[in-house]
Amino acid sequence: MAAPPGNEFWKLRSKHGRDKLFKTSELLWEAAVEYFKWCDSNPILEDDVRGKDADHVLIERRRPYTLQGFALYCDASVHWIHNFKAGLKRDESDNSKDILYILTRIEEVVYDQKFTGASVGIFNHNIIARDLGLTDKKEFDARIDDRRKTLDELFPPIDEIRDAAKEADQ
Repeated sequence: MAAPPGNEFWKLRSKHGRDKLFKTSELLWEAAVEYFKWCDSNPILEDDVRGKDADHVLIERRRPYTLQGFALYCDASVHWIHNFKAGLKRDESDNSKDILYILTRIEEVVYDQKFTGASVGIFNHNIIARDLGLTDKKEFDARIDDRRKTLDELFPPIDEIRDAAKEADQ
């Protein structure tokens, strides 16, 4: 059954939409620092087998910072963060510029921690490189003429080279 014409029940709501997660750049940075500290104090535990008796041991592995992890920590999503950032770019207020600066800073901290961790072997460099969009590209140029040349074409006789040089001098 549809609502009756002229229905204004929506006005009875006490609020519309979700509250802003971060009203100031300081609150956003505090949340990021909390997330970074949480990652550092909650390593991933890897169950490994060691020794001749095959003893099970738990090895602490450092937890990489991720934008997805930060979003979950803040009860948000990466999609929300991207939309929030896009909205900040359209807003010219000083508060929006400050929050945008902090969001960019958070992304840079996440990037640097993963890149540095992979560089020194803390994280799997292949996984981190893919995550960060780093690739070792080997491009193929289709314009290269792949027709095979004979040895005479590659190394013409010295007489032909001298004759060509004399003609060029004249």
